[in-house]
Amino acid sequence: MGIVKALTSAIGGSLADQWLEVIEAGDMGDQTLFTSGVKVRKGSNTKGTDNTVSDGSVIHVYPNQFMLLVDGGKVIDYTGEPGYFTVKNSSMPSLFNGQLKEAVSESFDRIRFGGQTPTAQKVYFINLQEIKGIKFGTPNPINYFDQFYNAELFLRAHGTYSIKVTDPILFYAEAVPKNADHIEVEDINGQYLSEFLEALQSSINQMSADGIRISYVASKGRELGQYMADVLDDQWRVGRGIEIQSVGIASISYDEESKSLIQMRNQGAMLSDPGIREGYVQGAAARGIEAAGSNANGSLAGFMGMGMGMNTAGGFMGAASAANANQMQMNQAAKNAGAQETWTCSCGSVNTGKFCPDCGSKKPEGPWTCGCGAVNTGKFCSECGKPRP
Repeated sequence: MGIVKALTSAIGGSLADQWLEVIEAGDMGDQTLFTSGVKVRKGSNTKGTDNTVSDGSVIHVYPNQFMLLVDGGKVIDYTGEPGYFTVKNSSMPSLFNGQLKEAVSESFDRIRFGGQTPTAQKVYFINLQEIKGIKFGTPNPINYFDQFYNAELFLRAHGTYSIKVTDPILFYAEAVPKNADHIEVEDINGQYLSEFLEALQSSINQMSADGIRISYVASKGRELGQYMADVLDDQWRVGRGIEIQSVGIASISYDEESKSLIQMRNQGAMLSDPGIREGYVQGAAARGIEAAGSNANGSLAGFMGMGMGMNTAGGFMGAASAANANQMQMNQAAKNAGAQETWTCSCGSVNTGKFCPDCGSKKPEGPWTCGCGAVNTGKFCSECGKPRP
C-alpha cells in the first residue's frame, strides 16, 4: 500500500472534479503540531468506515504540511511535498521527502515501520511551520556571574520561544501520544517546559562565560536561541525531531541583593570621575547652607551650627576638592601629552621637541599655507614672495 502523485498544482481543473473522496488536514491553526485528516468530499462508498482509507482516495497536502499514511499504527507512506496524492493499495511506498530529504528517510529507515494488510488506516498531518508565541517564565532566580560587575547576580526572565518540527517521522514516533488525533503546542508544553528552563539556565550561564553583560541579555534573543538549540540538540532534535528556533526575552528582573550590587557598582564608577566627585562635594556644601538657612530656631543659630560643623568637616572637604582638582589636572596633562605631535628623525628616534636628543637634528618643517592660498615648504611663498609666518 502506498501513494502516487496525482497532481501538484493548485485546487481546480477537471481531474480534481473526478475524485470521489478527498482527505485534507483537520483543524490546523498556528499553534497546532499534529492533527488527523478529514474527508472533505465523500464518495459513493457507503460501506466504508472512518478507520479505512478507500483505494483511490485522494489526499490533499498543503504547503508546510507533512502527511503520514498510517495502517494499524505503522507508517506505510508519507510525503513532505504539497499537492494531490492518490492511495493505491497495490503500490509500494513512494516516500516523497520534499524539502526534508535525508533527515526523514534516515529516520524512516531506522524506525522501519512496515506495511501490513489494511485493517485500521488513518491519515495524519504534522505542521512544519514555526510554532511561535510559546510562553515561559523562570519560577526561581537564575544565577549569572557578570564579569563587568565581578559579582554573582540573580535574575528572572519572562518571554516567549518558538519551535519547529524538523524530523516529522521521529516526532510522530517519539513525541505524539498513542492514539492522539490532535495536538496543540500547549498540550505538550508542560512536559517540555522543565527541560526548556534547564536549558535556559545552561544557556544563560554560557552567555556569562562568554563575557556578555547581564544588561545585554534581553537584547540577545537570537544568540540565546542558538545557545538553547545547542543545549537541547540531543534531547529535542535527535531524540524527538523538534528544534528551538528563537527565544524572545520580554522582561528581566533582578532580586533585591543584585539590584543593590548593581547600584553600588554604578555609583562607584561615576564617583571615579574627579569632576563628578567635585560636583558631589560642592552640592553637599550647598545643601548644608540651604538647610542652615531654613533652621526652625533661626538662621543665625543654623549658620553658627554650620560654622562649627564646617570647622570639623572643612578640612576634609578642602582636601577632597584639592585632590579632585589635582586629579583633573593630571588627567588633562595626560590628555595633552597624548595629543602632542611626534616626529621621527632620520636616525630613527621618535621625538616631540624641535631637536632630536640622539643626533641633534632639527625637526623638519612641514608645509605651510600662505595668505594668498599657495602651499609652500620653503621659507618664502613661491607665488607672492611673502616670508613664512
